Amino acid sequence: MSSPTASPIITTDLVLLDVDAGGDKEAVIGRLVNRLADAGRSTDADGLTRAALAREEQSATGLPGGIAIPHCRSPYVDTATIGFARLTPGVDFGAPDGPADLVFLIAAPDSGGAEHMKLLSSLARALVRKEFVASLRAAETSEDVVSLVEDVVNPQPAAPPPPAAEPEPARQRSLVAVTACPTGIAHTYMAADSLAAAAKNAGVTLHVETQGSSGSTPLSDATIAEADAVIFATDVGVKDRQRFAGKPVVASGVKRAINEPDKMVADALAAADNPDAARVEGSAGAPSAAAPAGDVGWGTRTRQILLTGVSYMIPFVAAGGLLIALGFLFAGYDIANTPDGQTDSLGKIIATTNSLTNLPSGGLIQYLGAVLFTIGNLAFFFLVPALAGYIAFAIADRPGIAPGFVAGYIATTVGAGFIGGIVGGLIAGFAALWISRIGVPHWARGLMPVVIIPLFASLVVGLLMFLLLGRPLAWLTTSLTDWLNGLSGSSVIVLGVILGLMMCFDLGGPVNKAAYAFATTGLNVADPASLRIMAAVMAAGMVPPLAMALASTVRPGLFTEPERENGRAAWLLGASFISEGAIPFAAADPLRVIPSMMFGGAITGALVMAFDVTSKAPHGGIFVFFAIGNLAWFLVALAVGTAAGAGAVVAAKQFAKPETPADASPALANA
Repeated sequence: MSSPTASPIITTDLVLLDVDAGGDKEAVIGRLVNRLADAGRSTDADGLTRAALAREEQSATGLPGGIAIPHCRSPYVDTATIGFARLTPGVDFGAPDGPADLVFLIAAPDSGGAEHMKLLSSLARALVRKEFVASLRAAETSEDVVSLVEDVVNPQPAAPPPPAAEPEPARQRSLVAVTACPTGIAHTYMAADSLAAAAKNAGVTLHVETQGSSGSTPLSDATIAEADAVIFATDVGVKDRQRFAGKPVVASGVKRAINEPDKMVADALAAADNPDAARVEGSAGAPSAAAPAGDVGWGTRTRQILLTGVSYMIPFVAAGGLLIALGFLFAGYDIANTPDGQTDSLGKIIATTNSLTNLPSGGLIQYLGAVLFTIGNLAFFFLVPALAGYIAFAIADRPGIAPGFVAGYIATTVGAGFIGGIVGGLIAGFAALWISRIGVPHWARGLMPVVIIPLFASLVVGLLMFLLLGRPLAWLTTSLTDWLNGLSGSSVIVLGVILGLMMCFDLGGPVNKAAYAFATTGLNVADPASLRIMAAVMAAGMVPPLAMALASTVRPGLFTEPERENGRAAWLLGASFISEGAIPFAAADPLRVIPSMMFGGAITGALVMAFDVTSKAPHGGIFVFFAIGNLAWFLVALAVGTAAGAGAVVAAKQFAKPETPADASPALANA
């Protein structure tokens, strides 16, 4: 990839001043792409145009203040390039305050992801400066525009400031800030520079940590220690939030920092002078989860909390489930029976085998199978405690883990299962968080996270679970299980459709994980309903990558070369039940890929339920076929769903608009 110094990022040939581009963003992008092609910066104008328009489908690139930054990566660009148009009249690029009259088109090669991000962030930071935007609108020539843009994307090292005439009479007020938006590109850096400008106007020292896509430099412990207050301008969780524990805090979404930076700086200074101001919770130096901050709503926060618990639970599922499946393979399914005198029961095998010289009737293989099953069963036992423990961790950080695990164990003990684990984890987490905010003497602060909080939070959740919530939650779990066992005919098929839709909706996201957790935490080899649910979930989860692999194989002209490469890898990922193998396709074209995958997954889920397919293994795909009941119908259901999903995505790409043919580059997802 060429460097910016070897090939200028922008030249006068790439600038359009005071043009009427035709009234819509497609025409504007087309005009700018043609300029790039005429200047020898693109080898295929049509392909680059389609890539830029595909990116526009992902999310609007319009920014407040009459600005737009359409951008993409493409194989038809050899070096990072910027095209600029000043429009008369402006054109709508989706900004909330109206049309854009200043448009930057950023095109980067497929291999230039880091440079693409650098250009985006550099431009975004410059565009919050009113004088820069005003200079662009006042520029009389293309040379003026080129000079202005080069100064911000390739700034020259600033000369060292002259020595101060005399020392400051008093210590200057100091603030620290963290800015972060979901994509970590434009708004992250615009908020940082808006706050920096506001702090400068207020005569305040401000150090900002941008937690964005183009990298960040964490604030040093010394800088944080010297700060009078902290500003969190974030739409997502603050990484290592615990570093700021005890500091007065002003928190909001990232947009407030862009729109009201002076007010946020003033509020932070007021908080520094107010002993009753809100402070960052926790103890400095303790590890911390990236808890949600700012104006993140309770719906989003609850989803993040539950997803944290499920994500930490899945390794127990994978390890324990596969060990159980291997135990079945080596020792047979009878090892799941309780030790009631059956000669092949697990209890009999383990109890009577004290050494390799005293093997059961099945020999060494049966003994190893029994041991593998035992290890897997013990790992599987931690599913609900791990779920509850890490739900509590997501709420209260490390002090919540112990009471959360206690809550999960109690839920298992009283028969409350998966539902009890969720409820107990939430109670444990909020109890630990509430206790952590109680003021204690200085000498007791060190005992809070390791003794006091776990002790009393465990006591609170334990009493509530045993004395109040245990029986109702156990009744609810039992009723749900009985209802599932009683399903037959069309009802069980509807359940299969729902599970299939959930598994394919977000490909490893919260909905997918909710369906998977529902299946795995209820898995019981003695319960036929739970085995059908597990089979439906696993088969439907295999559909998305297999369908995309099939579609990119039979109709390669509808996919880019990177997508075709992903398709070749997706065969193995889908066969292994790794739904995330379809994410590259869904990220580049969600409106056509995701509904198609849901269509295939729903068919597979329905067929699995209709033909009474079962799975005693919670993971593994084709590698646990020995644990699948009615294997032939499992394969039929998987093949039909895969074909249906592939057919749907091919039809959507071929006939739905806008088209994405082979020479279009996938847009940078969520940039």
